[in-house]
Amino acid sequence: MTVPAQHPMVTVLGSGDSLLRVIEKAFPAADIHVRGNEISAVGDPSDVALIARVFDEMMLVLRTGQPMTEDAVERSIAMLKASDAGTSDGTETPAQVLTQNILSSRGRTIRPKTLNQKRYVDAIDKHTIVFGIGPAGTGKTYLAMAKAVQALQSKQVNRIILTRPAVEAGERLGFLPGTLYEKIDPYLRPLYDALHDMLDPDSIPRLMAAGTIEVAPLAYMRGRTLNDAFIILDEAQNTSPEQMKMFLTRLGFDSKIVITGDVTQVDLPNGTKSGLRQVQEILEGVEDVHFSRLSSHDVVRHKLVGRIVDAYEKYDDSHGTQNGMQKGRGKSGHKGK
Repeated sequence: MTVPAQHPMVTVLGSGDSLLRVIEKAFPAADIHVRGNEISAVGDPSDVALIARVFDEMMLVLRTGQPMTEDAVERSIAMLKASDAGTSDGTETPAQVLTQNILSSRGRTIRPKTLNQKRYVDAIDKHTIVFGIGPAGTGKTYLAMAKAVQALQSKQVNRIILTRPAVEAGERLGFLPGTLYEKIDPYLRPLYDALHDMLDPDSIPRLMAAGTIEVAPLAYMRGRTLNDAFIILDEAQNTSPEQMKMFLTRLGFDSKIVITGDVTQVDLPNGTKSGLRQVQEILEGVEDVHFSRLSSHDVVRHKLVGRIVDAYEKYDDSHGTQNGMQKGRGKSGHKGK
């Protein structure tokens, strides 16, 4: 393979050949040689063909001006191997996934990093109500907020409404110090943090004062009809079935709802059923409602987070438990968004 002159070899091979090492590790039986701007591979024909496709996809990404990272190369290889093995259920290529821009803000661009993340983002474009269900670190809330900001900036909606239930890890609001606002604020803080990543921080108080952006506990949604809005319900595993129904029926004209949550991290009191678990049984298959399910493979935090999620699932499967506790007994899990 010949690397075009416009791509310096360091962008293809990585600093200190770090990207090349990722590819060599993924194909241990093949020998990859680099001479000048020529790359050759010797080995099993199927491996060689996949290696060529990896470099082709890298070139397509580099052509857009986006750099390749070790993580992006690993994910590209995993996508191509799944496609080659027939275990992928789609036709999307790594370059299509890695170059889809959602929002450019403050000198950086927010993009999906995995195939499931791309499908989640595409589903938000196509459907009125989308559920993003998956473990911590899969970008459920962050990508939804990027789409909300994009919709506001392109005038598809007039406002953004961000909400989450104020129930967390066994703490009860009444026992916490401070005014009602001071008690609720920490629960909404992750939503503020994501907003600060995507908008000029100086503009956020102005937008909130004007009602263009609203961040509020779920209880504040009762009795309202939300028109011309992009509405995100975060930590939805901590809603009761009644709260979930109440929230879904707030939907007004020209609005879009995204509901995110992790059904393995429920902090509701004993015996309270999670509205997010129940709604999957009720609304699966309903037109214009979509369920996007992400897994440990879509974790975009430290690699160890994905391994931790897998280890918990393996333990629960073998012991008939949920987060190490008997199902239906005790609290399960702590926050990890």
